[in-house]
Amino acid sequence: MRRLDIEEIEKLASKENVRRIAVENFLMSMGGDNKIAILNLKLDAFSYGWNRQTVKAIEDGIVLASGS
Repeated sequence: MRRLDIEEIEKLASKENVRRIAVENFLMSMGGDNKIAILNLKLDAFSYGWNRQTVKAIEDGIVLASGS
C-alpha cells in the first residue's frame, strides 16, 4: 500500500458532508496494511460517530492507496 499525496487526500476530504479533519488525519497516518486500515476505520468510525460520507471518503482513500 502506497502513501497518498496531499492532493489525493484533499480531493477526498473536500467531498460534500465529509468531516475533513477525520479524512486528512486518518489517511495521512494509516500504515501499509489495508486490512489493518479497514479495521481501524471501522473502530474509529464507531468511536467518533463518523457519518457515511466520511467513512466512504476514507474507504476510497484506502482503495486508492492499495491500488485496487
